Amino acid sequence: MSPFRGVPALRRLTARPFGIRSLLNSPAPHSQTIATASTRQSDRPRVAIVTGAARGIGRAIAVRLAQDGYHITASDLPTQQAQLNSLVAELTATSNNSNSSSGHKIQAHAHAADVSSPEQVAALVRASAAALGPLDTMVANAGIAQVKPLLELTPGDFSRMLDVNVAGVHHCFQAAARQMIAQQQDVGMQVGKEGREEGREGEEIRGRLIAAASIVAFKPLALLGHYSASKWAVRGLSQAYAMELAAHKITANAYAPGIVDTDMWELIDEGLGSRAGRAKGETIKRYSEELIALGRTSVPRDVAGLVSFLASRDADYVTGQTFVVDGGIIYT
Repeated sequence: MSPFRGVPALRRLTARPFGIRSLLNSPAPHSQTIATASTRQSDRPRVAIVTGAARGIGRAIAVRLAQDGYHITASDLPTQQAQLNSLVAELTATSNNSNSSSGHKIQAHAHAADVSSPEQVAALVRASAAALGPLDTMVANAGIAQVKPLLELTPGDFSRMLDVNVAGVHHCFQAAARQMIAQQQDVGMQVGKEGREEGREGEEIRGRLIAAASIVAFKPLALLGHYSASKWAVRGLSQAYAMELAAHKITANAYAPGIVDTDMWELIDEGLGSRAGRAKGETIKRYSEELIALGRTSVPRDVAGLVSFLASRDADYVTGQTFVVDGGIIYT
């Protein structure tokens, strides 16, 4: 008697010759399920919220996701409203060109919010849903940095860093996840029922949470201690969200940029350089030449390409991970 008698899938495997030839000659085991799942994907445009979108990495992410076919709610601090309006105008003006892979006109919406405020983030999510429809992806990109020795930090320095970089991610993830779960309940469980009938392979991912970490989430930098600690926390928080929200078919991941040509890294360059007696621009140049295997400073679109993957259906089976995009500084 086969020891796998009670397990149909294994019993089928033991009932026929097993080897490379049989694998090559057999149809792909999940080909029918994958095809069925793809036909059940909603035809409606996807919607993403991107925080910290007024400039730098956040702006590049918003542009790339719009090219991927997402409707975009762009958010940043109220002081960045003019830049947000400029971004929205850019996205809507270029929505009909060949850069968009969706075939539909991209809509964009600006809503200012401070991510350290849970009330403002909740209002951001509600406003996005009212303007563009159900939320699919939250990119919690907003963050701050500060160059300062640990022994000189004030309680305000430390709490501000954690309020924006850690609590800000939590507020974005929490509000977005609540919206995504409510959407599932509003539409009923028709898709879920179809998925259950076909097995777990047929179930759709119904939400994506993506956060900004950093290479200092893997190895801290001196004089960036509290910033480094905040980004380590983003890694752990993303993993915890991935664990708790998997039952709702919501994924949570993070991206970890390296040395990127942005205003934030200009601030870091100036702060580190002033303490080492180096001219402005010398620190980032030195780090790029000595630390980056690929030999160049990163640009925002490098990071946006990774986020594009995490926001795509190609990443349906990826959750709880922090992906380094640094040109070869940190190896994991």
